[in-house]
Amino acid sequence: MAVTGADVVEWDRIAVREAVRVVDLARDEDWERETPCAGWDLRRLVAHMAAQHHGFAAAARGAGREAAHWREPDDMREPGRVHRVAAAAVLDAFGEPGAQEREFVLPELGGGFPGRTAISFHFVDYVVHAWDVAAALGVEVHLADDVLGAALAVARLVPTDPARRGPGFAFAPALEVPKGAGALEEALRLLGRAPEQWSGTAR
Repeated sequence: MAVTGADVVEWDRIAVREAVRVVDLARDEDWERETPCAGWDLRRLVAHMAAQHHGFAAAARGAGREAAHWREPDDMREPGRVHRVAAAAVLDAFGEPGAQEREFVLPELGGGFPGRTAISFHFVDYVVHAWDVAAALGVEVHLADDVLGAALAVARLVPTDPARRGPGFAFAPALEVPKGAGALEEALRLLGRAPEQWSGTAR
């Protein structure tokens, strides 16, 4: 499946909104739950998600080099609210005229990228992070087959070089994909997630 610029903005919007939905399912007692992101509880994962939203929003507006935009929020007493605000910010930025044609500077990925490519990175990240939150909470993500197919297409393009996978990087080493795996499971495994350890959340 080809991931075009026009499509990826809408797919990203769908993935971000689904991430907002699942984060908003969390109750006060859920924020200390373990997540598929090793060493991160749900509060820390959502802080990371909010930081990435703000960082990508800044990158869409030419300010991606500024480290302050990528820092995790200091106040995470209301994680759901913090995440909703951040999600709205990135969706607004990606929706601006010309965003896809601008260069996005993404320091964690080593430099500048065409806007539509950068948005595709954000898109697949939020399909995966929506699943991460859902897995921690024991619920399912609800994403249409075309969205999952597009996420898989992007996941297949992510380099598997062991030197750029693991602690300190965006994704863990890729895992073997079993025959007959669905699009979500394949994407997750390519990006280092083991959905069988979080029963009922991948389809």
